Amino acid sequence: MNKIKIAVVGLGNCASSLIQGIYYYADKNPEEVIGLMHWKIGDYAPGDIEVVAAFDIDTRKVGLDVNRAVFAEPNCTKVFNPNLPVSGVKVQMGRILDGVSDHMAEYEPARTFVQSDLPEPDQEKVVEILKRSGAQILLNYLPVGSEKATRFYAECALEANLAFINNIPVFIASDPEWVKRFEDKGLPIIGDDIKSQMGATIVHRTLTDLFRKRGVELDRTYQLNTGGNTDFLNMLNQHRLVSKKTSKTEAVQAVARERLDSDNIHIGPSDYVPWQKDNKICFIRMEGRIFGDIPIDLELRLSVQDSPNSAGVAIDSIRCAKLALEGGEAGVLVAPSAYFCKHPPFQFTDDEAHHMMERFIAEHQNANQETGVPAYNG
Repeated sequence: MNKIKIAVVGLGNCASSLIQGIYYYADKNPEEVIGLMHWKIGDYAPGDIEVVAAFDIDTRKVGLDVNRAVFAEPNCTKVFNPNLPVSGVKVQMGRILDGVSDHMAEYEPARTFVQSDLPEPDQEKVVEILKRSGAQILLNYLPVGSEKATRFYAECALEANLAFINNIPVFIASDPEWVKRFEDKGLPIIGDDIKSQMGATIVHRTLTDLFRKRGVELDRTYQLNTGGNTDFLNMLNQHRLVSKKTSKTEAVQAVARERLDSDNIHIGPSDYVPWQKDNKICFIRMEGRIFGDIPIDLELRLSVQDSPNSAGVAIDSIRCAKLALEGGEAGVLVAPSAYFCKHPPFQFTDDEAHHMMERFIAEHQNANQETGVPAYNG
């Protein structure tokens, strides 16, 4: 079995959980596995994923082996698989652009140290590294608000002929111009802005859809989130939050019976609480009316480790991108984007997206069995 070779931009908490998970599930008995939506997608289990290139801009990570860098500060996610083997892949200096907010230098211990004594790579250098690594898929784990940096790495993916998975709320897969460019290159793309396995957005969407199906009029709602990781620290800069708030709000609006006025819906990160570390706490309130215009209020509190909560989704996303590469499918992958992401190009209810996702997997599995050999071998 060929490995699924991936490159990662941003070795933060989410990448740490993903890489820990690749090894954690590698030797598990499939019948005893918990925490995954799919043990196998196509012929690929989680342990078939291999990181072959990585980029970061933090002095505490650049130059380290990838499997050591994922435990370096300021990462603060729960460590559930501490004994990772040496991977032999060194973290490369990345392009800074808008990938870090200036205000983060004011905070300890989560301060981000930008590597200033190493030259930033240009596009040609990044593309060279990606090609030399043999990567097939590029994962974007840059901080929220990294508009220029995300577009830089999307360009690099196109130039290096890599599929692109956009895990943050910069609109690439939901931008027709970018989708056309990936289509023209014969490359798949999944995005934008990864949903968690059981996070604030998926829970809020499910409840909103339940209100709609049960004939409950939703009048107003909010979702407030606090956390202590660098993602929440980064988002103290309100200018970097525009696309994030759009992504999370549209994910909920898309399943409501009628769109709520902007004054009646508030969804987004609320504050940085350092001692919470990677623990994200979400508060949801929904106000509506049932039979006879009688009021109903719902309040929910959700506490979860933020980064592992996205890693299981990322593992499925990677394997779907690999199936698309094998099948010669180009452009946005509609079903995986709708099921895995908050801001896909086309919104569906989660039930609809789930059925589409299962059909996507089955169709690609059947196609590969009929041909006997993959159409894409990296």
